[in-house]
Amino acid sequence: MGGVLTTMRNYATVAGQAYPPKPTFAVDQIPDLAGSVMIVTGGNTGIGYETCKALLAHDAKVYLAARSREKGHAAIARLKEETGKDAVFLELDLASMKSIKRAAEEFAAKEGALRVLFNNAGVMNPPISALTEEGHDLQWGVNVLGHFYFTELLLPLLAAGAKSSPDHHSRVITTSSSGAYPGKIDFDTFKDSKHRRKVHPELLYFNSKLGNTVVAHQAALRYADMGIISIALNPGNLDSELYRTIPSVGRWIVAKVMLYPNWYGALTQLYAGTMPDALKLNGEFMIPWARPGKCKKEMYDPELGRRVWEWLDGEVKAFEAKL
Repeated sequence: MGGVLTTMRNYATVAGQAYPPKPTFAVDQIPDLAGSVMIVTGGNTGIGYETCKALLAHDAKVYLAARSREKGHAAIARLKEETGKDAVFLELDLASMKSIKRAAEEFAAKEGALRVLFNNAGVMNPPISALTEEGHDLQWGVNVLGHFYFTELLLPLLAAGAKSSPDHHSRVITTSSSGAYPGKIDFDTFKDSKHRRKVHPELLYFNSKLGNTVVAHQAALRYADMGIISIALNPGNLDSELYRTIPSVGRWIVAKVMLYPNWYGALTQLYAGTMPDALKLNGEFMIPWARPGKCKKEMYDPELGRRVWEWLDGEVKAFEAKL
């Protein structure tokens, strides 16, 4: 009975966050970001694009990280038209650990410090056959492992960013989802297996979004002495490319009933990544639109956090050992 009640509470929370009150935070409240170097993964589309747009408008130097060079440069051209500012393209395929390492090395060759890393990119509900280059479930591999590895590679630059920042902090902002609430951490689905293939892709997505929150909370604990702030968030239900796997008619219905324009979703991560008050939210979870919230208890579970972190670290070490 307790499990049923917990499930009902989780879905009630999801429903409650689907229709948030009007935002009280707007992009024109963002402080001047001149001299701040930032990376937005998945910056070529959706809320990543809107995040890049707002950051550029406030004079940040923005690296737009994306898998497709063509789409990345097209987005940069649109941003130039809309803001008059140039973003910098960074080729990054989060489904390939080799690509992640190359991207981090390319960035490090150009910059000495990183002020904010927006771990924004994600995949949702791909075919169950979809895997990363290293054989991980695509959703766990991209949404969780890929961003974990990228963040770890950039730690020295984030530490340098904290030292050079006027507020003595740098930030890692992780885009999770309301899907974290019905999610669970199932270690047997992280790599391909018979068990994994019996799990619906939607559940694998939820699990990856809960994984995002667990890692973000652990990062806050582990990196606090380096001046690095780590915040996870639910950006809201948005009319983004994440829904590209839904048939067009179904997507139209969903968009009309429960989806918001992408600029709404960018508000929460922009607040987390740029506003002074967000420094008080280290290790916490934000909800639409730019409000402090709470995720489910698993996000804050120290034993689960330790196990997830050790698994991810083990995968990174195994990959590095092969280089």
